[in-house]
Order: sequence, then C-alpha cells, then structure tokens
Amino acid sequence: MAAKKTKEDDAAVELTEASADTVEAKSTAPALPHHSFLSRLYTGTGAFEVVGRRKLWYGVSGAIVAIAVLSIIIRGFTFGIDFKGGTTVSMPAAGATGTVRVADVSDTFTKAVGHGPESVVIVGSGSSATVQIRSEHLTNDQTAKLRTALFDAFAPKGTDGKPSKAAISDSAVSETWGDQITKKALIALAVFLVLVGLYIMVRYERYMAISALATMVFDLSVTAGVYALVGFEVTPATVIGLLTILGFSLYDTVIVFDKVEENTHDFQHKTRRTFAEQANLAINQTFMRSINTSLISVLPILALMVVAVWLLGVGTLKDLALVQLVGIIVGTYSSIFFATPLLVTLRERTELVRTHTRRVGKRRSPGARASANETVTESADPEQASEKPEDTVEENAEPAPEATKRAPNKPAPGARPVRPTGARRPTGKRNAGKR
Repeated sequence: MAAKKTKEDDAAVELTEASADTVEAKSTAPALPHHSFLSRLYTGTGAFEVVGRRKLWYGVSGAIVAIAVLSIIIRGFTFGIDFKGGTTVSMPAAGATGTVRVADVSDTFTKAVGHGPESVVIVGSGSSATVQIRSEHLTNDQTAKLRTALFDAFAPKGTDGKPSKAAISDSAVSETWGDQITKKALIALAVFLVLVGLYIMVRYERYMAISALATMVFDLSVTAGVYALVGFEVTPATVIGLLTILGFSLYDTVIVFDKVEENTHDFQHKTRRTFAEQANLAINQTFMRSINTSLISVLPILALMVVAVWLLGVGTLKDLALVQLVGIIVGTYSSIFFATPLLVTLRERTELVRTHTRRVGKRRSPGARASANETVTESADPEQASEKPEDTVEENAEPAPEATKRAPNKPAPGARPVRPTGARRPTGKRNAGKR
C-alpha cells in the first residue's frame, strides 16, 4: 500500500509540473499579429463589413438621392448656349488700360445693348485670361454695337500685343439649334441605357441586371443633382462626359459582380459562409482594385482641369473634366456601397438563399457544435478501448507453443525456390496464352 501511494504521489507531482509548464508556455506564446488598416485593405481578407451594414448605406444613398432630386426641382439646370441659345462674346482680359474687371464689362454691356448680360466671367490666368460674356440672343446690329463699345472702353490686345478690334469674337446659337442639340443628347443617353441594359441582362442573371441598372440610375441622378446644386453649366461636353462616367461606373460594377459570381458559384452546396458573407468577401477582394482604378482615373482629370481652367481657359475642357471627376467619385461609391448590397437584398428574397442561410445558421449554432463533438467522441471511444497498455499486453500474453515454427508455404532463408507443378513456363510474350 505504501509503494502504491508513493507511485500515486509521484504521478500527481509530474501532472502538476506538466500543467505548470503548459501555463508557462501559454503565457510566453507570441500574441496573434494585429494587421493594420492598410494591410487588411490590401489583402482583402473580408475585414470590412459592407453588406452586413447595408441598411446604413441605404440610408446614406437615399439621403444623397433626395438632396439631388430636390436640387434639380428647386434650382434646375444652368444650360449652356448650345442648349438654350443666345450670344457669347469673348475678348482678352489684358487691355491697353490694364486688366479688365467684371463689373466694368457688365456696365459697358448694359449701356451698349440696353439690358444686362446673363453672366460675365474671366477664365484662365496670366496672358491667356479671357473675358466671356453670355446673354440672350442679340441681333447683328446689337452685336456690332457691343463690340465697338468694348473696344473703346478696354482696347483689348491682339496676338501681336497691340489693341485690335479683331481680338473681340462673338458666336450666336439660335433656340431651334439648341432644341435639336437637346433632343440628340437625350436620344444618345436613352440608346446608351438600352444597350447597356441588354448587355447586362444577357451577361448576368436578372438580379444582377436589376442591381446594375439601378446603380446607373443612381449615378445619373446624383451627378445631375450635383450640377444643379452647385450651378455648373450643362454643355454638350457635359453630356459626353456623363456617358463616359456611366461607362466607368458600369465597368467598376461589373468587376465587383464578377467576383461575387465567382465566390457564390454552387454556394448552395457549401455551408461555410452565407450568400451575404460571400458577397461581402468579394467587395473586400476588389476594394483595392476599385480604389486604384479611381485614383488612376482622377489624376489625369485633375491635370486636365488645371490646364483647362488656370492655363488655357478652355471652357469645353473644364466642362468635360468636371463631369468626369464628379461621376468617378459617385460611381466608385455606388459600385461598392450600393450595387452589391442591393444585389444581396434581392437574392435573399429567394427561397434558395433563405434555405441556405438557415442551414449555415444551424451549422453554427452551439447545439449543432455540441452534437458534432459528441459524435466525434463516441466514434473515437472504441478505438481507445481497443488500445491497451503495452505492459498489460506483455503480462497477459501467453508464449506460443511453437514460436520458432514458420508459417506454412514460407521457404526457409537461403532455400532454393521450387517451381509449382503443372504451371506453364513463362514465354515473355504478351497474350501468349490467348489464341
């Protein structure tokens, strides 16, 4: 009994030392690495929850659309001369009397024509600065009288550096021409939307097509609202830029949808992630690509705006760059925070996705995990019961009466092999016995 108690005490001491070593190892184990924001953004590990917070993004998107629609209704658009019709007069800002001021130009215009201009702006800087005057449609006599008054008051310099009346230019667009341009712009926009809608419906399933078309409508509404809110002038260059940014937004949306389609392929046969989680992972995996694409697109547009506004003073380039800048920002936001969450919302209304989500939830429930652990334990018990300590086996094993007796038909070491009787000698040829 004393010896048995000593053995038990020794075992308890060893167990205590082992547990102490385990605790010490756990305390000295290195902590899990903490990935930074940029690291998670670059690797796309799904650390950013976008789809799970889609109600927040729906609220933000709804507020943006509401502001845009109210701006369009209350303020309206500032149409350029190509749409509205009218007369534009331009001249260099540098004259014989010095730099021209906007207030002086407005007073001269009012005295010459009898009413004030719609707008007077100075575009460009330095020697390339230009004064642009826009008004309602003027007759030829009014235009000639205005040019004479401007030359007498400011004496703008020509390309040779001397005052010249030819430095003052004018252009007129009739209202009929403006109506034709407006109709053609609307037709171009409608054709673009129809062709894009057909492509998306053929390329993707219907829920993706609905989400992509809704995203394009969102981009169009918000961009138009920004123009109405800020008062940017709408010109034919604006329409061209609008079609361009709609194509960019569609491209960015298609990239995200391709990744969603790849991640959710045969998702109903897998229970690791739900459809929403797979879509959120796709957004994270394309986050960096969307940001890089947007930055690369924005840099030349900013350069174009600098050249157009501060250096050359070309209004057409400014209008084109402005709508593209607004559209790229809006398109990047919509492709990430609006298109994919809307797709998930539409897909979760289907029975297939709802059933799959319930399966994943049941698999993750604590009861399912406990039953799985019990099943694994029960399956492992027979193996453990069949295994016995080697000491017990050796003690209970009985010596075989003929331990040195070899198994039958097993030749002795070094014996010459005996050929079986009745067997044919191998010929070495394939299919020799088949005639």
